[in-house]
Amino acid sequence: MTTIFQAPRAVVMIRPHHFTSNPQTMQDNAFQQACSENNPNNRAYVEVSNAVQALELAGVKVHLFEDTSTDTPDSVFPNNWFSTHSDGQLTIYPMYALNRRLEIRRDVIDFLSAHYQVTNINDYSHLTAEEIFLEGTGSMVIDHQAKVAYAVESKRTNAVLVNQVCEQLGLQAEIFNAYDKNEVPVYHTNVLMCVATDFAMICLDMVPEYQRAQLINRFTQSGHTLIALSYQQIQHFCGNAIELQGSMGRILALSTTAYQALLPEQIAVIEKSAKLVAIDIPTIEAAGGSVRCMIAGVHLNNR
Repeated sequence: MTTIFQAPRAVVMIRPHHFTSNPQTMQDNAFQQACSENNPNNRAYVEVSNAVQALELAGVKVHLFEDTSTDTPDSVFPNNWFSTHSDGQLTIYPMYALNRRLEIRRDVIDFLSAHYQVTNINDYSHLTAEEIFLEGTGSMVIDHQAKVAYAVESKRTNAVLVNQVCEQLGLQAEIFNAYDKNEVPVYHTNVLMCVATDFAMICLDMVPEYQRAQLINRFTQSGHTLIALSYQQIQHFCGNAIELQGSMGRILALSTTAYQALLPEQIAVIEKSAKLVAIDIPTIEAAGGSVRCMIAGVHLNNR
């Protein structure tokens, strides 16, 4: 029987050679800014290189792929176009922005199929023709152990498709709403929450009051300690973190921006079960995503 871990030991990352803030996603990503850097592609290249080094130093296996295309400014965020699961399933998702659909890479899928036990590939990418979108583990924050997928409904996260994908993957869908201070729907679920083995971080202030009790109940049932994040902490990407398995135990990978915004008592709760690894990625964060978005976890078993 396969043991299911929340924290993967291996990840896929993409190092961009022509990075910039994607003009096609600017409209609904409240975190995104136009690039003010003179040479953002070089800075992003260095930031990814340093992130890979930090994760490898912690004992995480990083499968690094290069992106030399000038047509895929958001390729540094591969978690949106595919996900992997311990039962051997690999899922490919329909992306909202036209240029993000170009990020789907056969060489990544072939590599994973060659090195890991991939038993089934579910490809939903054709649903873009019907204007149906679901952006991977940006749209769905998955609790692999409790078999729950948390999803904030938005134009990038189609509730009907969430249910369909969850049925395919043997997950229970927990669909809810979340809004920023301007009442704009949150575009990606992994902006406001992170689920680790022993704790969950979420900004419940962004969730309508009538839906909060259900979420808290889910976390209680799955044995998670709840860490409440503030609006301001979400603005500093505190929700956009990912737990990984290192050589000396679990780590929580997050940005320096996020780490500096956490309170000492929140850090104390996290450090009971995971070591914090802060990664400096200011250029990439200006494009609207943080450390979680940069990392596609490999939940597959080795061949």
